[in-house]
Amino acid sequence: MKIEKDFNIRKFIREIIGSIFGSFIIAVAISLFLLPNKLSTGGFSGLATIAYYLFKIPAGTFMLILNIPLFILAIYKMGKSFFVKTLVGTVSLSLFIDMLSKIQPLTTDRFLACIYGGIIIGIGTAIIFKMDSSTGGSDTIGFLAKSYKPHVKIGQVMVIVDAVIVMLNTIVFKEIEVGLYSAIAIFLMGKMVDIIFEGVDFTKLLVIISEKGEEISKQIGEKVNRGSTGLVGKGMYKQEDKLVLLCAVERGDISKVKTIVHEIDPNSFMIVANSREVLGLGFKKVEKG
Repeated sequence: MKIEKDFNIRKFIREIIGSIFGSFIIAVAISLFLLPNKLSTGGFSGLATIAYYLFKIPAGTFMLILNIPLFILAIYKMGKSFFVKTLVGTVSLSLFIDMLSKIQPLTTDRFLACIYGGIIIGIGTAIIFKMDSSTGGSDTIGFLAKSYKPHVKIGQVMVIVDAVIVMLNTIVFKEIEVGLYSAIAIFLMGKMVDIIFEGVDFTKLLVIISEKGEEISKQIGEKVNRGSTGLVGKGMYKQEDKLVLLCAVERGDISKVKTIVHEIDPNSFMIVANSREVLGLGFKKVEKG
């Protein structure tokens, strides 16, 4: 029991350190790329950008002020661990933004800023999410909305909040380019989060229907070293039972499987679909989410 408790403490400390590191990466994207070019990826950083240019309020400080009422509302809704990690991430982000804002921006080209800013902020955000943490802002608003209205989807709330704030940035600065470049940054941020969470090693899922399914399965096992699963299906046109093979393979093995299927049964029916992630023997290990 003591060992399990010690393990949880170590895990919690690692997540705190990860939250701080992720906050630093996000701060780099905001302070050195997005903020100097009046761009944002929505959330409180977008409102902080407005306050920074109109009222000369430090962006990090303004973001922290905006998050205070959210924390007051969320303190009884969040678990203790999540609340502490989110508090650390939010405070760290605010401090890092104000510190890094004193450094010369890395580029004043808005196109480069939205590209690199979106990618870097996506990396930092993914790290934060992997630590089961947050940096406040629109994701905390989504969490609160979900806690009070269970049917609400957090992702939809975040998208709405971010879209409204980006539109507000565009209106305040009276530059359509602010909105257009910010949209690119948001898109890249989302893609980077997906890549870090799910990887780029897409596999292919094959569905093969053939009168010679057993022979095809055997050849795939011998020549491609991949197993297949046979399911009993029914062809509705002829009302005949069919053997349906399911097989997951790497992208590089697709041509080999196509050749095998064509040589054995040219009249077979095959569907090739993208599979976002495959867990199990021969692929990634099944791990706790």
